[in-house]
Amino acid sequence: MFCSTCGDERLFEQPPCSDGHGEDCPERACTACGTAILIGLPVAPPAILGHAPPSTQAPPAASSPRRTSDERAVA
Repeated sequence: MFCSTCGDERLFEQPPCSDGHGEDCPERACTACGTAILIGLPVAPPAILGHAPPSTQAPPAASSPRRTSDERAVA
């Protein structure tokens, strides 16, 4: 893997995990300088979709005239 501190490809090893992850620990350390990196995707809770609170919503847009399917826009 690339080590940003060394500026080159280096070997990385998995140090003992103090967080209890065991073999699934995402932390690796550069064997040359000791810089720690995390590998894999972060685990995040799923996003909650919904509407923003009323105080942060944009005001409704002013209504504009709509064209019918027969009308064409002219530049």
